[in-house]
Amino acid sequence: MNYETIKIACANCNMRELCMPIGLTQDELNRIDEMIGSRRKVKRGETLFHNGERFTNLYAIRTGFFKTCITSEDGRDQVTGFQMAGEIIGMDGIVNDYHSCDAVALEDAEICAMPFAQIEALSREVNALQHHVHKIMSREIVREHGVMLLLGSMRAEERLAAFLLNLAQRLHSRGFSQSELILRMTREEIGSYLGLKLETISRTFSRFVEDGIVAVKQRHVHILNTSALQDIVNPK
Repeated sequence: MNYETIKIACANCNMRELCMPIGLTQDELNRIDEMIGSRRKVKRGETLFHNGERFTNLYAIRTGFFKTCITSEDGRDQVTGFQMAGEIIGMDGIVNDYHSCDAVALEDAEICAMPFAQIEALSREVNALQHHVHKIMSREIVREHGVMLLLGSMRAEERLAAFLLNLAQRLHSRGFSQSELILRMTREEIGSYLGLKLETISRTFSRFVEDGIVAVKQRHVHILNTSALQDIVNPK
């Protein structure tokens, strides 16, 4: 893999609030700087890490969008998640020291590599960092549980509505519009993630457009009626 490596200080990074706990002393920040220090560019379509690859780093996504996927027994890619700027990727490797999925860039991206052994060692000394790492891992477990509920009990309309609401909420928490979405993933990838066929995804999008819930132009989705999406997921 060809990466362009650029040095960047965590203390000056505009992603700091999302990746690192607030309230660290300058000395603690400097130690994290020494631990991380490098930013890598990942081109669209490149794989950041592969299923079966030894786990060494967590990655903070600085810009861009990724998908994680596994190859099913019949050779098809099964999308297991989408990750965006401000989120951490690579936690699948913590369990047994090997990654259990591929992470592929859906657009040109930049990541900060964070050696997990050093994070563990430093978090034993810095309580705020340890708490933050546990919080990130807990959030990932909660999200995975949410996906299981999504796939286990929801109809197609409910799954797509929940997906759009979740994406909008995550983007909004990072300062983006809550109603204007640019889908970095294809409809086929959305279908793979939600356990739905491509035709079902397309048909459901069309139904949402007809009902005036969303407006769709290629990969641009404008949520016109958030309440209607919420009612689909949680009927009154």
